[in-house]
Amino acid sequence: MLLFSSLNYAQEAETNAYTLYKERLILSSDFGFSSAPFSIKYDFPNSIKSLRFKHNLKPTLGFGVNYRWFSFRLGFGLPGHFRPLSRFGESDYLDLGLNFTTKKIYWDLDFRNYRGYVIMNAFKWNDDYNSLQPNEFRPGTQVANLSAQAWYFDSKDFKMPAVLGKVGHYNKQVHTPYVKSTINIFGVANDGNTIIPVELVDTTDTKSLAKSITALDLGIVPGYAYVNRIKNWQFSAFGGIGGVVQAKFYSTGVVSRGFLGLAPRLDMRFAGGYSKPSYFCFLVSDFDIKSIHHKELKYNQTYYKLQLVAGYRFEGKKKGVKAGKELR
Repeated sequence: MLLFSSLNYAQEAETNAYTLYKERLILSSDFGFSSAPFSIKYDFPNSIKSLRFKHNLKPTLGFGVNYRWFSFRLGFGLPGHFRPLSRFGESDYLDLGLNFTTKKIYWDLDFRNYRGYVIMNAFKWNDDYNSLQPNEFRPGTQVANLSAQAWYFDSKDFKMPAVLGKVGHYNKQVHTPYVKSTINIFGVANDGNTIIPVELVDTTDTKSLAKSITALDLGIVPGYAYVNRIKNWQFSAFGGIGGVVQAKFYSTGVVSRGFLGLAPRLDMRFAGGYSKPSYFCFLVSDFDIKSIHHKELKYNQTYYKLQLVAGYRFEGKKKGVKAGKELR
């Protein structure tokens, strides 16, 4: 089951750069999926350099309502999977989120939990698998992420409610530098068993016997954002690169060790679609890339989401006209 709720706030007066319909009742629906594949790099036997873990994708459906300061979305997984059960099994995941805007800052709080993975191409080291049944099922493998992030946009004309397309849209191009601050707790565990398959475990290295790999990090990511709308077609993109100070840990169940280090961090988002005063339809994507490095062992995690969002903005009462624009 997927559950997501958010609060969105906007300034009281509209500007020429964008139009907000915060006084209208807005109903929306979305369809898409989210994913959280990860990989582990290590000098494994048989010249294997990396293990790739994937879960089965479930379609999700959501319904939302926006009115004034209030915004709520209820989402849930639909029956079935995108990938064949014979190769990827069944997966469960939960996404919870809260986001809101205050002046030049966009806040985003997330909790993600994914359970049920396969290790791709296990036939390369395990004779129990073959090209027809290539993947090793790992129903107990679980990844989780708890994060709090804030984007500060230098331009007063860059408003996330208008960028995301539900509450409003843009009337001209706007681009601005931004700074993102981020706090994250994330990692992977395998229900009390080693994350690396027993056939590839290096018994001389405790990292290879890890049953959990986790990290807590804090950092800054500077970047650049752009949005434009041409003949009702709006598109936006922003991205940045920075770093975090990271406290990282691994545990074998008997031995637990922690280290302090630095890690890179990327920020990428894209959105595009069609918007008129009464309705909108947008394709929205979100990428969250994280990593934990313990010398020879490297854990790389990617969370991403793709959604098609459409909705209708019900007409509100006109209170007046200013500079050719509605004040609602």
